[in-house]
Amino acid sequence: MERIILTHWNTSTGPEPIIQYPPEKSFPPKELFLKIWALHELNQENSMIEYSPEDSNNYYLSIIQKFENELYFLILVYNQKEMLEDIIKRSPEILALISKNLIELINTNKITRTISEAFNTISNYSKLDEEDNLINFFQDKIKYTILEILRKGVISKVELINVLRQEYGFSTVNIDLILISFLHENLIVKKNVPGSKECYFLIKDLSCTRIPPKNSPSGQMGENILMKFKEALKRYYLDYYNMSNIENKTIIHTVLFNKDVFSLLKTLRENHMTVNDCLNILNNKEELFTELLEKKFIYETKGFVYLFSDIRFIKFSPYYIIEKLVDRYHNQEISLNEYMIHLKLLTEQMEDNFSLDYEIV
Repeated sequence: MERIILTHWNTSTGPEPIIQYPPEKSFPPKELFLKIWALHELNQENSMIEYSPEDSNNYYLSIIQKFENELYFLILVYNQKEMLEDIIKRSPEILALISKNLIELINTNKITRTISEAFNTISNYSKLDEEDNLINFFQDKIKYTILEILRKGVISKVELINVLRQEYGFSTVNIDLILISFLHENLIVKKNVPGSKECYFLIKDLSCTRIPPKNSPSGQMGENILMKFKEALKRYYLDYYNMSNIENKTIIHTVLFNKDVFSLLKTLRENHMTVNDCLNILNNKEELFTELLEKKFIYETKGFVYLFSDIRFIKFSPYYIIEKLVDRYHNQEISLNEYMIHLKLLTEQMEDNFSLDYEIV
């Protein structure tokens, strides 16, 4: 994506571009905005239209919304050679949420920062695969904190913002943009609850586990070394207990919190490497390399390094929340409506005979 433009439609004078990001270039000519507006007029049943001029290398996608009886449209500008992001193909409602969030902040001092965050949010979905998106829930401090809060059960938008500010020190939080990734991965549901207004409900939790490497290194090492490698795998995984809190913290702190380590494991999935090449990925941190050996994430022999433990993410139904909901309701921390809605969202998953309680990514 090249840029994002927020435009107001003035019924007297026509389109009025308000702000764009990145801000360096001039706004497109008025004729372009008029053409996009005309396409919206011809397709009033759809809030989103696409436009690809024959005499241009650019491709435009526009989302129209009304706010305080005024019309606005958010325009995303692409090079025609680019593929449209998954966020557009699979989740157009997310773009509508981003657009709504921007429009509501037009007359505030937050608009400049918010449009840059919106640009980066949309762009990141085109660069990252699902695994990279999921690891952000562990590497991004505020997302990890929000996930921990949501594990306690239903919470209103207002309360979530207050908890983040007062208990964790996140003073300026654009909660709508941050939660887009939670909605995109189907981890939460957003509902308006009588008496509480907008609330968030965790319906899928996120965890991780280690598994043996998918590809056997046969052909990459001698027969005797291969036999020792397989025997080491067998001994380790026969005694492996992936539900241990200690093991979970080991994976999170050693691998997921460290982008270099996760990058090394992904590289080793494809092929073995020399010790020197591994150290280059780890920025020559020899103590970290030793730690990965000791914690059985990698295997080294005769100067070459092999993947010993791969890491996979698990989305699972958080039935453990039900007990927390009961306690919070008895302690009058949540309303009856909040309690019943979250309980229903969780128990409906139990009743679905054709749905697994977990998904390995």
